[in-house]
Amino acid sequence: MTPLAEKLVHRIENFGPITIADYMAACLGDPEFGYYTTREPFGSAGDFVTAPEVSQMFGELIGMWAVETWRRMGSPAAFVLAEIGPGRGTLMADALRAAKIAPDFEKAATIALVETSPRLRAIQADTLAGHVIDWIEHIDALPEGPAIVVANELFDALPVRQFLRTADGWAERMVGVSDGRLAFGLRANAHFDGADDRAPEGSLVETATISAAIMATLAARLQRSGGAFLAIDYGHAESGYGDTLQALRSHAFDDPLAHPGEADLTVHVDFAALARTAEANGARASAIWTQGDFLLTLGLLERAGRLGAGKDAATQDAIRAAVERLAGPDAMGSLFKVLCVTGGNLVAPPFG
Repeated sequence: MTPLAEKLVHRIENFGPITIADYMAACLGDPEFGYYTTREPFGSAGDFVTAPEVSQMFGELIGMWAVETWRRMGSPAAFVLAEIGPGRGTLMADALRAAKIAPDFEKAATIALVETSPRLRAIQADTLAGHVIDWIEHIDALPEGPAIVVANELFDALPVRQFLRTADGWAERMVGVSDGRLAFGLRANAHFDGADDRAPEGSLVETATISAAIMATLAARLQRSGGAFLAIDYGHAESGYGDTLQALRSHAFDDPLAHPGEADLTVHVDFAALARTAEANGARASAIWTQGDFLLTLGLLERAGRLGAGKDAATQDAIRAAVERLAGPDAMGSLFKVLCVTGGNLVAPPFG
């Protein structure tokens, strides 16, 4: 067993089974053995590659999107440019480089990164050397005023609870111990907001209360102060049933209980639920786009052509491969979705 598995077995044997949400939180954030607190997960040497690490084009297009959104906001002389869960800072660095076409943009921006990991903050400081950065731990601490906020692969790593419809009603899926090892089980007579007693037996529902709270906070803030929130993540455009918990280790799928603390745990993001939460808190939610459609509309192919112009064949092949990975229907293009939430009457590009 991994060190975290031993710690969790001891915890469960003494205090009882834990929810899927508590298990995810421990696996990713345990201060001693948590995945994000102890290792470098990003890039080819890690367990997964995010879109900003695939190509500079991703962050550059986000930067151009932010500039045009700022202009549609009336080019405020002071605003907050924030990223939640910025990884190594690659997206923000590429975005700021592209945004230099509008010199007043960065002058007006208070750049804030929402990051709790001291290790990642140090990496971000190196990546963003030359820029003035404010690091904060919670979105509630974002400076006041109009804001443009970006989150790429944030919600898929936030804990969810799982509820299974059985012949006797709803039961919550738990993590317990069997024969000295971690094992899934059920806790009967579970109750949760939104439970549909008409759901067929065998239906499994995931509830993402932390994700909903983040969206509610941002939506209320945007409605109050103006601006836009762009969320890009692995997920589905319509709400439904199903177990989406998965583990990724060394770029391959793994049993979620096999290597706690040594594998990334994610779930599919319910974008429809996020949109409903945003609108319930007074903000405007865009239609849900695929990442491929979003990037192509922003000019991914044109940017790729300029980036590859005059380069050798190997470089051009690498750029074409990056385009396919980012926007191809069999790669990130369809699997990842995009949602934009705005305050007031603002409609951000390319959503209208």
